[in-house]
Amino acid sequence: MKLVIVDYGAGNLRSVARAVAHAGGEPLITSSGRDVERADALIVPGVGAAADTMRNLRRHSLVEPIREYIAGGRPFLGVCMGQQALFDVSEEGGEHPCLGVLPGRVVRLPQGLKVPHMGWNQVRIVRPHPVFEGIPDESYFYFVHSYYPRPEDPAIVIGETEYGVTFASVVGRENVVATQFHPEKSGAMGLRMYENFLRMAAGAKVR
Repeated sequence: MKLVIVDYGAGNLRSVARAVAHAGGEPLITSSGRDVERADALIVPGVGAAADTMRNLRRHSLVEPIREYIAGGRPFLGVCMGQQALFDVSEEGGEHPCLGVLPGRVVRLPQGLKVPHMGWNQVRIVRPHPVFEGIPDESYFYFVHSYYPRPEDPAIVIGETEYGVTFASVVGRENVVATQFHPEKSGAMGLRMYENFLRMAAGAKVR
């Protein structure tokens, strides 16, 4: 299975790659659209701002390969900024169009809260999903973010977290799953999430 981690200049690639390797995968870190096209499983991690993320994805000619990969029905995991980039628009630093894979907007956490929301917080499982296999409801995961996704379709929300507001901390639709937190920084439960994604990807492999 060709497992690809997209490198568009975000800073947490090595920790994601180590977590994936620990979970039994052999990841390829790449900024090549050709590698994305050939992937059997794709992970887009990320830290930073939406405008920079989209600018860097465009600079590396990765926007269309990622969209086409997802449209092709192959397994996709987005992490933190990789989750936010899936939506239509981010309001971080103005309005910035994102990948438009999932309908909705990325908005700032409410005024009066300490931002970024940094540290351990619970995730309540809204509906069953293979990515949560073996992970207890209300397990703790590690967050670092100031913005969060507000999906138009509540049916895509599979996990929620409270921080001044209830927000979608895990979303999923068909072949796509994405987390606002960092599984690679979340201990045993985070590693289990990567293992679950790899298992999902292996089961979905048809090529």
